[in-house]
This record gives sequence, C-alpha cells and structure tokens, in this order.
Amino acid sequence: MTTSTSCVYVTHLVAPKHGNTEAECEDAVAVLPGRPHDYMLQEPLTAGVCDGATESALAKDWARLLSRAAAEHAMTLPDLLAGGTAFEEFAAAAVAQWDPWLVKYTQMRHAEGHPLKWYEHTKLAEGAYATLLAVRVDPESDSHRDTSEPAWRWRAAALGDSCLFHLHDNQLVQAFPVAAVEEFGTTPDLFGSRNRDVALLARRTRFTEGWCQPGDRLLLMTDALAAWLLSVPDQDAAVSQLLEFAGPDDLAGFKNWLNGLRDRRQLRNDDVALVRIDFEGR
Repeated sequence: MTTSTSCVYVTHLVAPKHGNTEAECEDAVAVLPGRPHDYMLQEPLTAGVCDGATESALAKDWARLLSRAAAEHAMTLPDLLAGGTAFEEFAAAAVAQWDPWLVKYTQMRHAEGHPLKWYEHTKLAEGAYATLLAVRVDPESDSHRDTSEPAWRWRAAALGDSCLFHLHDNQLVQAFPVAAVEEFGTTPDLFGSRNRDVALLARRTRFTEGWCQPGDRLLLMTDALAAWLLSVPDQDAAVSQLLEFAGPDDLAGFKNWLNGLRDRRQLRNDDVALVRIDFEGR
C-alpha cells in the first residue's frame, strides 16, 4: 500500500574515462541537500550535472563550480528552472564566481612553486566551458493533482547534451534535452566561465518539467552514458543494468561495468556522471 508520506532517495556516481585518475575527471555533480543515499528525503532537492569541455583550460574546476552554483541557486530560486530573468540572474552569479576562484588558484600555484606559464595565461583568458543540467524536485500536496497518491514536480534546465531520463515502471517515458542518439554532436552548446551575455545563455538553454509518481525514477547523466542508453537495441535491458548501481558502495562495480562497455566499443571512452533519484524507495 502506498503511504501518504512523500520521500525520495538520491545517489550519484562519477567515474573518469578509462586510463585517467579521479583528479582528472572533468564531469561534476552537486546534489542538495547533502544526505546519505539511503536517507528518506522529504524536502525539495536540487542537482547540478556538468561535463567540462576538455579543450578549455581548467574545465574540471569550472564544471565543479558551475554544478554547485546550479544546485545552490535552484534551491533558493526555483524559478530559474523556468527561464527568463531568474535564469539570467543565476548565470550572472555563476560567472561572477570564476575570476575570484581563478585569483586563488593562481596564488596557490605560485605558493607551490609552479606559477602559471605564459601559454596558460593565454588559454585561461579564453575561459573554461562546460555543459549544464540543473534539476529541482518538489513534493506536492494532493491539492495540486486529481489523485490521492503522493506526487513530485520536477523542473529541469539544460544547456548542452547532459541528459535527464524519466522512468515509469522502469521504462523510459521522457528524455531531455536529447531524445535520439542522432541528436548528439561534437559541438554541444556550452556555458562559458567568462560569458557575461546572460541573455544569450538563457536563450540557448532549454527548459522542461514533469511529474513523478511512487515507483518512478529520474536518471541524470552526461553525454557518453546518455548516448549509450539511447543507442542500445534493448533499452529495457540497458535500464535494468543501470539500476543495478544504487549507492556509493557500487562505484567500483559501476567503473568495471563501464569499462566492459568500452572494451566492447558500446560506450565512448569519456568521463561519466550519473545521478539517480528514486521516488518512494527502490
């Protein structure tokens, strides 16, 4: 019997490309509030998922800063996931964090005896880049829907090709912002650390929302894993494989599974980030 208590469980796994270390991983995830994966969450939650662009300097650091900023701002300003002025305010605030961070980084490099080289200054002047997927989930009262079951409203914003998948009865019912593997390209839209044209960023960002019921799941992931999920001939079997990984203790198994896909050339060798949100347990 379904209870009337709204709760979700959330966990996330981040793995570097094969041959790289954790410190080299350019995918980043931030989830708020920061609870253990087996904690029954009954309040709003937010998540930021970013994929740093390798060709830009300090992409991993920008991805970490941006994902955290997205989660924090979505928690305090949920309307940013509807676009418009609220998203522009978030974008301006995120970009404003970059230069102060860069000053501290430069000072740290100097203190460690490894000051920035001239070519690093040139590259840093161009800024760092990353895709962005931001999500907020809110428990809703029965008065919002014609049902006695608990329900959760989710809202999402995406710039680039990090993706959200909504599962109902463990079957894919919605993919956002990429719905087919053919839509993935080599030059996704990116959020630049020096892009102060926040109106342009807002116009290029896509927004959507939906509802989840008990038993539903949201999976947030960066492009390599998302492309695999949208390309496999047996999507139900692929979802079942993904759902084997339900907590941080599964990270080693998750990495081994990814490497198996890579060895079979089913998955591009890239960093992977996955956030799993389960509604009413798992």
